[in-house]
Amino acid sequence: MQEIHDIILDRAARLTAGDVEGMQAHNAPELVEYNLAPPLGKTIDGRDPKPATEWVATFEAPPRMRVTQLQVTAGTDVAFATSINAMTATPRGTTHEFTLWFRVTLGLRRIDGRWLVTHEHESVPFHMDEEMKAAIDLQP
Repeated sequence: MQEIHDIILDRAARLTAGDVEGMQAHNAPELVEYNLAPPLGKTIDGRDPKPATEWVATFEAPPRMRVTQLQVTAGTDVAFATSINAMTATPRGTTHEFTLWFRVTLGLRRIDGRWLVTHEHESVPFHMDEEMKAAIDLQP
């Protein structure tokens, strides 16, 4: 569905622009979040800009987000979307830019006539060997 596709791309563009509140305008008030940073999962206020604003401030400039391989499956009131995303950023106080590719699954619900993100899951694969390290060197 094009509307959901546009929402996901707009979220990424707003993050890249440093517009946290604009990005979060696509979130439901209650959002289940399984993101890259600990803990394993939590339910958050999807509209509270403080945590995301503090995270963005850990970089020299807002992270650049690229959404690739986006696929959307939608019913009448529930949808999910999957993508492979790349985040490029420079940690504050350094000059070393990095790019991290990771997997994203979003769950959305139509609430009061609008599609809103109610579930966000981000992950990186890991090497299934004796070291069990995250496979942050992968690219599509």
